[in-house]
Amino acid sequence: MDLILVVILTLLVAPLVLLTDGALRIAVGLLFILFFPGYTLMAALFPKKGHLDAFEHIALSFALSIAVVALIGLGLNYTPWGIRPNPILICITLFILIASSIALYRRRRLPEEERFEPHLRIKFPNWGGQSKLDRALLGVLIILIIAGIGATAYAVATTELEERFTEFYVVGPGGMLEDYPRELALGEEGTITLVIVNHEHQATDYSIEVNIDGEKVNQIGPVSLAHGEKWEEPVSFAPSKVGEDQKVEFLLYKDDESQPYQKLHLWLDVKEAG
Repeated sequence: MDLILVVILTLLVAPLVLLTDGALRIAVGLLFILFFPGYTLMAALFPKKGHLDAFEHIALSFALSIAVVALIGLGLNYTPWGIRPNPILICITLFILIASSIALYRRRRLPEEERFEPHLRIKFPNWGGQSKLDRALLGVLIILIIAGIGATAYAVATTELEERFTEFYVVGPGGMLEDYPRELALGEEGTITLVIVNHEHQATDYSIEVNIDGEKVNQIGPVSLAHGEKWEEPVSFAPSKVGEDQKVEFLLYKDDESQPYQKLHLWLDVKEAG
C-alpha cells in the first residue's frame, strides 16, 4: 500500500506544484522532490524485508532523491527542453511511476512474509554503540540531507514561479525541423521559416539579422509580440560568393539590446550558377 499511496500522491501533487504558489507550493514541492524519487528507487532496489531498517530506508530515500533530481536536471540541460519547471515535473513524475512499478513487480515475486513493509515506528540506531567511523558517516549523511533540504527550499522559495524566455527556431519548407537548404547556386535564394514565441510575460520587440559568413544579407523587424503571441514567417537569403561550408546565421535581438539574445545557424554550399 505504501507504493500505491506514493503513486496516488504523486498524481495529486504534480498539478498542485504547477497551480499553487507561496508556502503551499514549497511544502508540496519539497515532499515531491526530496522524498518520493528516493523512496521508490529504494523500494525497487531493496524489495525484501531485512535489507535495511526503517531509519536507513528513510535516510537513504532523502539522499537518493537529491541525487536523482540532480541527475534529471543535468540530463535535461542537454536537451531542447532545458531545465524548466514543466520538463522537470514530467521527468520526476515518470521516474516515480516507473520506479514504483518495478518495486511492485519485485515485491510480488517474493513470498508475502519476505516482502518489505514500512512501519511508522522508527527505531533509531544506538549512537553510543556505533564505531567512530559509523558515527562519522552517519553524521555526514545527516548533514548532507539537511543541507540538501535547505538548498532546495531556498531554490524553490527564490525561483520565479514563471520562467521568462523566448522560443526561437527554424523550420524547413515543409514546416518540419528538417529539409533546410544545404546547397544553392550563386544568385539563387534560399528560404526557411523562422519562428518566435514570446514567453517573457510582457510585450517585447524583436528584430532578426541574417548573416552569411559574417556579411549581413537581410534584416527583419521590428516584430512586436504580446506575451504568448507567436510570429512565423518565411525568410530568404542569397549568398554573394561561391564556397563550401558557408555559415548562415540568424541573430535574434530583443528590445534595444546591442548583443544577440539568441543565435541559430545553418551550413551552406554555394556553387557556380549554370
